[in-house]
Amino acid sequence: MPLAGGGRERYIPGMRRFIPFLKAPARVAMIRLQGVIAAGGRTGVGLNDATLAPLIERAFRRGRPQAVALAINSPGGSPVQSSLIAARIRRLADERKIPVHAFVEDIAASGGYWLALAADDIWVDASSVVGSIGVISASFGFPDFLARHGIERRVHTAGTSKSFLDPFRPERPEDVVRLHAILNPVHATFMAEVRARRGARLAEGQDLFNGDVWVGQGAVDQGLADGVAHPVVKLKALYGDKVRIIPYGVKRPLLQRLGGRILGQAIEQIEERAAYARFGL
Repeated sequence: MPLAGGGRERYIPGMRRFIPFLKAPARVAMIRLQGVIAAGGRTGVGLNDATLAPLIERAFRRGRPQAVALAINSPGGSPVQSSLIAARIRRLADERKIPVHAFVEDIAASGGYWLALAADDIWVDASSVVGSIGVISASFGFPDFLARHGIERRVHTAGTSKSFLDPFRPERPEDVVRLHAILNPVHATFMAEVRARRGARLAEGQDLFNGDVWVGQGAVDQGLADGVAHPVVKLKALYGDKVRIIPYGVKRPLLQRLGGRILGQAIEQIEERAAYARFGL
């Protein structure tokens, strides 16, 4: 391309889009999904549909990406938020005909694996923890605490089912039955999603839905993942050595970045560490 002043032809990077015979490198949007999945947090940050919606929309629409990658590191959390986030990713992928690849870092368990199911394929590290396809409800019971300290508990309800599993009262069998009536439909929905997304890739004759987890190649052998691979290497293999990986992640609020909301952030970190600790991480 001749330049003004008769100078020698040279290429100006910013002018690539005006040269039709030069093929631009493939663009892959990389969405980071890290942390516990919950409807909301004390610091206003967390993996939930409301927080992630604008970020996911931008990743699929900005710059016409050839693919979207998910970098997942989550021990799970809210099944509803997991479903909403995964459904949003799938809707945009189908509408825009864009393939989605999931890359598991330390863990994609429970709701974290639900997020990975939004991808067309799932890649893990040799030490990634994957699975935990189940539903859990955990609490504490202190039936003798109040009486020991001379405290009388007074609870009045309109409706016989309004109060159950009271931690300050002995556990009742009928309350446990009611709890399982809540947990079982959620588990059934989770199992249906796994079967719908993984299909024939799932290992036959294995109980994959008992809440167990597998590590690295073990998850691949069970059909829960497609192989052991790292993002940059895999994306270069799929889209060329010059592929451009564009990162997208949740930004912390300004006050939090400046050190504000310390107490709420500390509590959330404790809760998050407890969630990861369930898997030895």
